[in-house]
Amino acid sequence: MRLYRKHAEPAARRPVTSCMTSLFRAFLVFAAVVFSTAWAASAPGPASAAASNLQVPGAEGLKARHAELRDALERSSFGRPILLQSGEGESGRMQRGDVYAIVDYPFTVVQRGLGEAPSWCDVMILPYNTKHCHANATGPSTSLTVRIGRKAGQAPEDANPITFQYTVQSRTADNLRVVLDAADGPLGTRDYRIVLEATPLDEKRTFLHLGYSYGFSTIARFAMQAYLATAGANKVGFTVTGKDRNGDPVYVGGMLGATERNTMRYFLAIDAYLRPLSTPEAQRVEKRLNG
Repeated sequence: MRLYRKHAEPAARRPVTSCMTSLFRAFLVFAAVVFSTAWAASAPGPASAAASNLQVPGAEGLKARHAELRDALERSSFGRPILLQSGEGESGRMQRGDVYAIVDYPFTVVQRGLGEAPSWCDVMILPYNTKHCHANATGPSTSLTVRIGRKAGQAPEDANPITFQYTVQSRTADNLRVVLDAADGPLGTRDYRIVLEATPLDEKRTFLHLGYSYGFSTIARFAMQAYLATAGANKVGFTVTGKDRNGDPVYVGGMLGATERNTMRYFLAIDAYLRPLSTPEAQRVEKRLNG
């Protein structure tokens, strides 16, 4: 069992403001935390081409998906074989993101690194919004409590808790599938799911899929939209939706843009976690933090 905790930083002094300004800022904080806490995966959205292949279990389905995406992975704009997809549920109250990637780690390293609940605390503590992570046990089925808060310094006990049910659904010589589910979360969010799937391509490379999705109430959706219209107005995702009058790319914004950023953030955390596993344990944290 591991316990991970980020220490709070001292709060900066703020000038006295009007009641209305304070309430508006509090509302924006609420909206920002909604985005921070809204993370997980696997309920299919209509814009996600992954849905049909997720019905094929195990390594067979993943290898079929790799064959389908091979050309797109080779042409990836990320400079690495990484493909990001996103979409919304039919009700408009579910957001989904999927990352497909070829990583330069043997499958045995991926399986060893991500096949136990405590390892996910190593992953989840890397993003700045995570203030605390606690794996209750080891084994194929347990729970994982994560506290998600603001980007700025915040005491872990003041952050929002989410308890995931961690399940290893498949762990074979050519397939790993890990699922983290949480039915409810803070601030009107719900139906969290994170899915990690992996299969070997050869002795040195692994094909990996990270799925991420979450649902939200009407109030939470309103808060998200208000945040994106104000403090988060300049935040965009990665999918190009067109070009502006100067011929420069226009990237997806709004809630899908936020979902794409969150999905990529957690994929990069997984990548940073896996990279130093071959180095001595005492050096791993520094290597993960410094890339």
